[in-house]
Amino acid sequence: QVQLVESGGGLVQAGGSLRLSCEAPGNIFGINFMGWYRQAPGKQRELVAGITSGDITNYADSVKGRFTISRGNTKNTVYLQMNSLKPEDTAVYYCNTRRRGSINPPREYEYWGQGTQVTVSS
Repeated sequence: QVQLVESGGGLVQAGGSLRLSCEAPGNIFGINFMGWYRQAPGKQRELVAGITSGDITNYADSVKGRFTISRGNTKNTVYLQMNSLKPEDTAVYYCNTRRRGSINPPREYEYWGQGTQVTVSS
């Protein structure tokens, strides 16, 4: 099964920065969306940031102004620059990609990374 490859997680102090990277296999075509989700212990998985094929971005309110999502020159690559990290950002971060399948009927395929741990100490 196709799986995204993530990197960049780690342990940082509050106020520090991390940069997450995610790369999809080159044989994934027609990507509509790439984004980052996170899940903290005892909480539901939430969308942190997303970017469409048209480079339209969206962020969770809790990370606006601190996190930046971007796509690499290779369209199958996405980054999440995380600045001014807070202990509340501690979670497992998952990369997500959705690609176009059939057009009629409309269909998408979804892929996930295995998750990378981000821990922010106070």
